[in-house]
Amino acid sequence: MPLLGETIGANLRRTVAQYGDREALVEMQSGRRWTYAEFGAEVDLVSRGLLARGIGKGDRVGIWAPNCAEWVITQYATATVGAILVNINPAYRTHELAYALNQSGVRLLVSATEFKTSDYRAMVEEVRLDCPALEELVYIGTGDWDSLREAAAGVPIAELHRRAAELSFDDPINIQYTSGTTGFPKGATLSHHNILNNGYFVTETIAFTADDRLCLPVPLYHWNGNLRNQKSPRPRRGDTGCAVTFGDDAGWRRRVAGSSRLHPYPYYFSTWVRGKEVG
Repeated sequence: MPLLGETIGANLRRTVAQYGDREALVEMQSGRRWTYAEFGAEVDLVSRGLLARGIGKGDRVGIWAPNCAEWVITQYATATVGAILVNINPAYRTHELAYALNQSGVRLLVSATEFKTSDYRAMVEEVRLDCPALEELVYIGTGDWDSLREAAAGVPIAELHRRAAELSFDDPINIQYTSGTTGFPKGATLSHHNILNNGYFVTETIAFTADDRLCLPVPLYHWNGNLRNQKSPRPRRGDTGCAVTFGDDAGWRRRVAGSSRLHPYPYYFSTWVRGKEVG
């Protein structure tokens, strides 16, 4: 079976052209939904916003947030402009955050404002002066995110297409950190080719169809959620799936009920059984 030889941005454009009216993304905790056409348009908007902020090929963009739609949009937008997305564990403390930002050279950080008991704004401010590469912060759910989208007005769509056409599928677009069990985490670099074909072969192996819906409870920062989120269409059969993202632990039955595929860890199954969430 031949590998897919295209960038994630090119793959998304092809998917949008073929399945524009189909649902692409559902964020259960908010009820927000996007078709592929709507999702593609949002990715283009944020991609142009990144270009307007001076982010381009090879630049590092950090993402520090629990599962949310903006996580997925940022993932595709950075890939579209050739920037390298740096996944940051939502559970990190300040010393771990500073290490990841400095070790990878993050220029722009997209972040939630808080998560559980962590005040992300305060934590970022605590380490910011020690992270010389960090130039800009974009907080999800605030005017920062709106401003990033609005900045797209300064970059024509033709310029985005020109930049995207210059990319190679072998270009690096993601840094994922190991657990760091015996020391500081190590950054593993992945390319369009790595990530896209991982998603492609998963959908081939489990025979996704156009009517399938994927429930993705695992963290997006982790390789499982990050790579499974790349649901490549299946060119030979013309099939694709739909990701469902959510960020809290309540209401599993309601969220899983509308999905035909589920990609959890074994831990999730034991939790559901103990909680009597599944029969």
